Amino acid sequence: MLDFAFTIGSQNVAGAARPLPVIDPATGQPFTHSPAATVAQLDQAVDAAALAFATWQHSTHAERSAALERVAVAIEQHAAELAELVVREQGKPLALAQMEVGGAVAWTRAAAALEIPVEVIEQREGKRIELHRKPLGVVGSITPWNWPLMIAVWHIMPALRAGNAVVIKPSPFTPLSTLRLVQIMATVLPAGLVNSVVGEAEVGQAMAEHPGIAKLVFTGSTRTGQDIMRRAADNLKRLTLELGGNDAAIVLPGTDTAAIAEGLFATAFLNMGQTCAALKRLYVHESQVDAVCEQLAAIAARQVLGGGLEPGVTFGPVQNAPQLARVEALVEDARAQGARIVCGGQRLDRPGYFYAPTIVAGLSNGARLVDEEQFGPVLPVIAYRTVDEAVALANASSMGLGGSVWGEVQAATALAPRLECGTVWVNGHAEVLPHCPFGGSKMSGVGVEFGLDDLLEYTQPQLLNING
Repeated sequence: MLDFAFTIGSQNVAGAARPLPVIDPATGQPFTHSPAATVAQLDQAVDAAALAFATWQHSTHAERSAALERVAVAIEQHAAELAELVVREQGKPLALAQMEVGGAVAWTRAAAALEIPVEVIEQREGKRIELHRKPLGVVGSITPWNWPLMIAVWHIMPALRAGNAVVIKPSPFTPLSTLRLVQIMATVLPAGLVNSVVGEAEVGQAMAEHPGIAKLVFTGSTRTGQDIMRRAADNLKRLTLELGGNDAAIVLPGTDTAAIAEGLFATAFLNMGQTCAALKRLYVHESQVDAVCEQLAAIAARQVLGGGLEPGVTFGPVQNAPQLARVEALVEDARAQGARIVCGGQRLDRPGYFYAPTIVAGLSNGARLVDEEQFGPVLPVIAYRTVDEAVALANASSMGLGGSVWGEVQAATALAPRLECGTVWVNGHAEVLPHCPFGGSKMSGVGVEFGLDDLLEYTQPQLLNING
């Protein structure tokens, strides 16, 4: 049995609440337990972070960069261990988990390289006005189960680089890689700078309400994000919320669909479709719908489904039973409405939470599978008659995380700004980069991540007005 602990004040701490089972999605059975925290232990973690912040806030750019570089090296040294943990608790194939660990290293180094310049607003005889940026204090982080290690790094590293301390709570579905990450970080960072707890809704709610947490970063569902915003209002806590997405893609008429089919499939089924910025609604001209469906179905048929540590596996399970049930319900609703299940459309007859990669045709806006974020291995392909109609259908959503246009570059680029979302890709989708800001519009979030824009969200501006 694997043994895990919280990190509070750089010490291993046992959970005071009842341990939580950690289920392997490939088997549907628990393979270990995670410690669980009480609200009192959350308070201890916040206190430890506040103590570390008192000193860390005065650290220099060079000191913070050097610290994050030590973290990057430490992650590299434990890459194999972390990748296997991600596979066991999240379910993704090993190659994808290895990519996640590599991404964690890259994002850490990108944060290390960032520096916030002092902005000189006015300079003349007898007057100089400078805009400085000061850290906020203790940053709380609540992360989801789809990219547990990567998103933990996305939250932690800019917070540290800006001079803050951190308390992180991973999803109880996937706590282990984050607990281990923080343990590893504690060996190369000042005591108490990064702390971890695990808990269910009660602990997350306490984080949102906690007067000692100056800012909360959350990645997850829109509904939970709304609850966090309400709870954080009493103390005007700073928030960054990366919430749900129902990303639309438009394939322009006359596009060589055979040339883009692999890209469409890869970005729709990234991490078995369990990615906020994955392609989730595909709008194709009515003359090409059948061809696109056939091309995508052929790619689906080549996937090797299985546990992430099995050789040759390219497609893993859905991460948890509630999410699998949601995927099943959405497909059954589509079937009941007369949709055509081009391929897949059923759970695999084997242990674990496996669902075949599924292409669905014959639906349009108004169907649950189109209007709701499925967050699983199912893609609806929707016919349109005119490009204007496609844009209207794509924008007819409360979500606005990402979108894409596929086709001839000039025409696709000209159409892209008409999509109502935080990022628009041309002939691609779901590509996020450490130096480019990423965030949603509408109900898909508040604030941005990545790059200098992200770093500034972990700071408080302070104007220095000098006379004489």
